[in-house]
Amino acid sequence: MSKIVIVFHSGYGHTAKVAQAVAEGSGGTLLAIDAEGNLPAGGWEQLAAADTIVFGTPTYMGGPSWQFKKFADASSKVWFAMGWKDKLAAGFTNSATLNGDKFSTLQYEFTLSQQHGMLWVGMGMQAPNSKAATRDDINNVGGYAGLLTVTPSDASADEMVPGDIATAKVFGQRVAAATARLAK
Repeated sequence: MSKIVIVFHSGYGHTAKVAQAVAEGSGGTLLAIDAEGNLPAGGWEQLAAADTIVFGTPTYMGGPSWQFKKFADASSKVWFAMGWKDKLAAGFTNSATLNGDKFSTLQYEFTLSQQHGMLWVGMGMQAPNSKAATRDDINNVGGYAGLLTVTPSDASADEMVPGDIATAKVFGQRVAAATARLAK
């Protein structure tokens, strides 16, 4: 059985809720980066054993959180040995505004994966683009390179848009299918 690990930082619980939905869809395991930017004991070993690593971080000021960046910088030891080479990678981000420069964060996650020699999995789904589309439609935010979600700054994690959470589950299913396909 393939192993999918969702490594993420969440400042206020919104990104954690997205990570949980990705894990639900993929059958993956959650690996939270703490408030100081560190992995729990055994976290690096968990990533080493993974077939697929999904990166998740909120978008703050047009980029990943400093805690996620600290994790990414610490991965240079793995990079030196090319320890994640040919693993699958995917990514997601959440911010308070519809755009919020989320693509900069997703591009950061993609670049991190490419530095490690990983193979990137995008959304693999169209975005709704008709007048009839609603925020509860799958991939309503229109991510193609990775999962994008939106949570107003005054909304709790429990008030997240149901369509974004459903999209995260479908994205998790896509990651699981790609992982299974590569494992053949």
